[in-house]
Parts: sequence; structure tokens; C-alpha cells
Amino acid sequence: MTFRIAYGDDPSQFGELTRPVGPSKGVVVVIHGGFWKAEYDLGLGRPLAASLAQHGWTAWNIEYRRVGNGGGAPETFDDVHAAFDTLAAIDGLDSSTVLALGHSAGGHLAVWSAGRHRYAGWDDARVRVTGAVSQAGVLDLVSAARDDLGTGAVVRLLGHPPTSADEPFDPRQHLPLDVPVRCVHGRADDTVPVSQSADYIASATAAGADAAVELVEGGHFVVIDPESPAWSRQLEILDELSVAHSGR
Repeated sequence: MTFRIAYGDDPSQFGELTRPVGPSKGVVVVIHGGFWKAEYDLGLGRPLAASLAQHGWTAWNIEYRRVGNGGGAPETFDDVHAAFDTLAAIDGLDSSTVLALGHSAGGHLAVWSAGRHRYAGWDDARVRVTGAVSQAGVLDLVSAARDDLGTGAVVRLLGHPPTSADEPFDPRQHLPLDVPVRCVHGRADDTVPVSQSADYIASATAAGADAAVELVEGGHFVVIDPESPAWSRQLEILDELSVAHSGR
């Protein structure tokens, strides 16, 4: 069963919580993509949330303010932070294992969430991410702006071209993280280039982080197709991250 839970007063400040039948393996926070634009919403994450619950996970499919409906920096980031922390207030929910899973711009926010507690404004985080899976994520805002991904999407998100001063918003500038990150990316992706994942992982491992990339067959959306082999592999990765965390 799925429940809608608000974490703020804005119409975009809510999430949909889907619990599994039986014991939960932990929580997976599903963050949809769409280059942070208002015309895309959490409907993109619903098929994944349903599959996650069928495989024993509690799914928290979140909405947030996007560019065009009050989002941008820092509002989009504030919302994702608040959505994670809302998990601490849900009765009967164990938030000891919380994995972030995001596609495209949502992949950026998923990996960002794993390092958010280092920065002012989010350093009060009550719920920490224990692992992140980026699905064709935009992980380097500087190179994404240089390559004009999403036709100016990064500049619209930040309000200006990104620089080192935008470290709080840029996963590439958060390295190294102290939790594992896995990137899954379609070889034929012509929306977000594979280099966004590959270069991030190369820098992460060079900095001593626990990070890896897996390339799968298909394009930008294969990683959010619950009928695809790419999704089956991601379910395995989530299980691996959960086991690794419980063994610490």
C-alpha cells in the first residue's frame, strides 16, 4: 500500500511511501529526473517504487520543487534534504539503512544527498544516506554546464554558470564520500554522456572512495525500465549495498 506524506506546505513538498509485504530490507529513496524541470514529476519513479516494494524494500518516492515551480538552488536541495529527514518521523520505519536511488538529475540529487551533511544548511541531517545508486546521473555540474546538458539546465538550476564556489551543490566537488556510490549507465545514452559516471568514479576511486560504475546495454531510460536486465542488476546492487552496510 502507498501513502502520500507531506514534508512541507508547498504542493511539491511530498513523497509517496510504499511498504513491502513482510519485513523490510531498508529504505530506498527514489528521486526522479528531468533536468530539475517542473514539467517532470515523481510519476517517473512510481514503477521503480512498486518494484522495490515487491522485492522487500520500503520505497520513498519523493517530489520536490523544480525549476519553474519555485525550485533551483537552494530550494530544490532544501526539499530533498527535508524529504530524507522526514523518514525519521514516520512511525515504525527503520531508517538505519537508507539508500538513495536517482535517475539523471535525480542521480545528481541522490549522490548529493550522501554528502549534504557537510554543508551549512543541511548539517543538521537526521537521516544519513548509507549508499547511493546513480542511474545515468549528472554528477559533475561544471562539465555538464560546459557540455550544455539539458540545454542550459545546470545554469537554470544554479542561476549562473557553476564554479568551485558551488561546491555545496556539486557531487563531483564532494569527493571523497564516506559511503559507497554505484553508477549504472546505458552505453548508448545520448542525453547524459557516460563520461558523467565514468569520470566521477575515476576521481572517486583515486580519492580513496568506495565507488564503481557499471555500463549496461541501452540508452538513457533503460535504467528506469523495471522490465529490463539493467533494473534487475540494480536490485542486486541495492542488496549488495544493504548487506555491506549491515556488516559494518
